[in-house]
Amino acid sequence: MANNITYPEITLKKGREEALLRGHPWIFSGAIASLKGNPGAGDVVLARDSSGSNLALGFFNPATDIAFRVLTRKCEENISPYFWQSRLHEAFKLRQRIIGEQTNAYRLINAEGDGFPGLIVDVYNTTLVFSIATAGMEQQKSHIINALVSQLKPTRIYEQSDSRSRRLEGLEVKSGVVFGENAGPGVEIMENGLKFEVDVVSGQKTGFFLDQRVNREKIGALSRDAIVLNCFAYTAAFSVYCAEGGAKKVVSLDVSHSACMAARKNLHLNWFSVENYPVIETDVFEYLRNAQENFNLIILDPPAFAKTKRDVAKASRGYKEINLQAIKHLTKGGMLATFSCSNFIEEDLFYKIVLGAARDAGADLQLLMRLEAGPDHPIALGHSEGRYLKGLLLVKKN
Repeated sequence: MANNITYPEITLKKGREEALLRGHPWIFSGAIASLKGNPGAGDVVLARDSSGSNLALGFFNPATDIAFRVLTRKCEENISPYFWQSRLHEAFKLRQRIIGEQTNAYRLINAEGDGFPGLIVDVYNTTLVFSIATAGMEQQKSHIINALVSQLKPTRIYEQSDSRSRRLEGLEVKSGVVFGENAGPGVEIMENGLKFEVDVVSGQKTGFFLDQRVNREKIGALSRDAIVLNCFAYTAAFSVYCAEGGAKKVVSLDVSHSACMAARKNLHLNWFSVENYPVIETDVFEYLRNAQENFNLIILDPPAFAKTKRDVAKASRGYKEINLQAIKHLTKGGMLATFSCSNFIEEDLFYKIVLGAARDAGADLQLLMRLEAGPDHPIALGHSEGRYLKGLLLVKKN
């Protein structure tokens, strides 16, 4: 192998290489026939098919269902610091092409979608926030940090590695500043010329829902003269876009006190009065069941209702109820932008849930478009699991 590097090897059972050959980046533990060497959690191994042909280099973890995660199909490569520098450079060049000059917050690394299994890196102005979810990437952390510092020259890098996947990989939760000074949790960013305050320490995800940027643009552009209800508003990014788009009124709902405080601050940052754009601390389900007002546009972007496969049935009922109540409060010709960010709620299932809600509401809905994460959240073409954000933009016809 290149530079005389010899990696431990896994050999697959006969026929179990098919998914890998179709472009899927994972091998499950049940597909492995044998090991050569003594690889531990997070080590790089060479995967071979049953005839001994090389397939890929990747991270190995003997303790998890996903036992192998592809790094490269060029089996002669050396997984060195230069390897990560090169991968990061490719990802950064792509973002330079797709992110506009009036935006300084975006996803830089989207795990398998950018060839970094288990790594997320988000850019917030000059602050970077990363999350590691695999033992392999944990081993490479120092190389990743060095690459980020040398190429992006941030003032601060913050780690927020606390996902459920991390615990499954046998890793402890980690958070805190790993580079630069701890200047407090708040970072002001700009997205399409609009300003937002991001809490990179205690905010959801890495502090802001960067994946919704393009959808905020689309929905904001449809808001002129509308009365809008933004449910699960979090920091009111959709609300700010709708206000900027000319909405007459935007009502933002969230059950979290800290989220509502952040929402009011973001409206204020962009010179929108909370008198005209109220933020209400309330349970969204309860609010919709009791509301008397109807709206021209309703946005449903709830947190993930299904965290595991076991949650799917209960989550489906929750998605149906919230969509049913929203549809009831849409005016004729009103629009519903509804989302699910649950990995375990597949797109077809989500479509059926919303269709069932429309039927129970006695509503005739028209599909304008399907919505998804922006282009700074690329996925590997053979990795459908990477497409976690599903959305529908609908019009009520009756």
